[in-house]
Amino acid sequence: MKQFSSIPETAEYLRNERNQGLTIGFVPTMGALHEGHLDLIRRSKRENDLTVCSIFVNPIQFNNKEDLAKYPRSLARDSILLEESGCDLVFAPEAEEMYPDQEPASLNLSFGMLDKVMEGKFRPGHFNGVAIVVKKLFDIVQPTCAYFGKKDYQQLAIIRYMVNTLGLPVKLIPCETIRDADGLAMSSRNARLTVKERSLAPEIYAVLLQVKKAAGNMNVNELKEWAINKLQEHTGFRVEYFEIGDKDSLMPLADWDNKNKAVAFIAVFLGDVRLIDNVELFL
Repeated sequence: MKQFSSIPETAEYLRNERNQGLTIGFVPTMGALHEGHLDLIRRSKRENDLTVCSIFVNPIQFNNKEDLAKYPRSLARDSILLEESGCDLVFAPEAEEMYPDQEPASLNLSFGMLDKVMEGKFRPGHFNGVAIVVKKLFDIVQPTCAYFGKKDYQQLAIIRYMVNTLGLPVKLIPCETIRDADGLAMSSRNARLTVKERSLAPEIYAVLLQVKKAAGNMNVNELKEWAINKLQEHTGFRVEYFEIGDKDSLMPLADWDNKNKAVAFIAVFLGDVRLIDNVELFL
């Protein structure tokens, strides 16, 4: 497995591979890898000649400096996991490599309402930072296909919009959320949960499943209120938002008229760890 930290070295190596007619699968990550990431790597391996993973904790997508400082970093461990999973190349740059002082961190791309609701409402500037780094990574790697988990559903919608609007030559592959046996969506942030918090965390998915079961038989607003109250019955949970939105526009739904497009989204603090999850309600 190759490992590079410089943009020119990475771009040149991959250009030579593309010139030989090889297809490139790409999995962008911020490291602290878990089975969810490795599942994306393995799928890319099945569907492409070469698989690339980037590991970069992107500072401009954090609106909370404390959250950035606490984000787990484990490059040596991640590299072992990637090699065992068959990854061909790891691109792990420093922030100075991705954002030279003279380069403005801007895309000048409007996302309409996609970046104003849910995560966008509570994390101002987050999706602009995500879009900037993903565009830069796509320019460096120039992948045939890029793989993203559906746990970050809104992020995927933003990236899809960017790819379509800018006409980027990459195929986005959405992949199902990978969960622990008790239902908790795998996330690098799970490692920050205490033992007690980790035992409570599966309630998030349990409530989402109950919402899925009740969807269509209960008023949308009443169902949202029920879900929030149900979670907050447990000491330690603080729901930042619970929304039932359109799977494409992400805008809140007021009724079940377009129920086949309904997705339940949640962001919740468990202690000081912020977790997100979602479930498509009528699939």
